[in-house]
Amino acid sequence: MKSRHKKLALIVLVLAALGIAAALVLNAFQSNLVFFFSPTQVANGEAPTGRAFRIGGLVEAGSIQRQPDGLSVHFVVTDTARTIPVIYTGILPDLFKEGKGVVAEGRLGGDGVFTATQVLAKHDENYMPPEAAHAVEQAQKAQQTVVE
Repeated sequence: MKSRHKKLALIVLVLAALGIAAALVLNAFQSNLVFFFSPTQVANGEAPTGRAFRIGGLVEAGSIQRQPDGLSVHFVVTDTARTIPVIYTGILPDLFKEGKGVVAEGRLGGDGVFTATQVLAKHDENYMPPEAAHAVEQAQKAQQTVVE
């Protein structure tokens, strides 16, 4: 094999290796990407089906139902315009309360119930996750527009 062919083969091999590495990195990034949706967006069908995503808003007052097993909890997330029922099995954060901000990560079932794999709660009195605060604000603006 000539020197020129060896260099060309090496260049092709390096480019192929870079292409494969880039494909693997992009695939890992794509599978770990989790989008945020408000209850209104979920109710309008904007949320992905069959993929994990985050839903955020406020825990509706009077909606927390703890199951006899001690770990399962049913509650409702609202952005003041629409509500989505959520089921979570696990230990909830200490600051998880009715009327407070929450972000849940999981999947939406065919029955319209969101099955959460992780629940995040606010960390002090003045904080709500930015995505949830924005979703609640947008829903309140939309409601005011409809009322007027």
